[in-house]
Amino acid sequence: MTKIILTQEFENCYHKLPPAVKKKAEKQVEVFRTNPTHPSLHTEKLEPKGKQVWSFRIDRSYRVIFRFIDGQTALFLTVGAHDWVYKLNF
Repeated sequence: MTKIILTQEFENCYHKLPPAVKKKAEKQVEVFRTNPTHPSLHTEKLEPKGKQVWSFRIDRSYRVIFRFIDGQTALFLTVGAHDWVYKLNF
């Protein structure tokens, strides 16, 4: 089971999500806890690869951006619309 740590940025952005997206996010986070690379998450390492920043899919429009701290812990950096989160520079 993967432990998840939330940044203040993630919490602030999560609270602004539409209720339907929050519900989907809760489901996907539970999948992530069990298996961070489950196919339904579409987990991918973002460019530049040296920054060790990853994303997973809530749905077609929303993503969670995170870093693996170690083999059993992930730090959720932010969450939001696909186009917005991919413009961020982590």
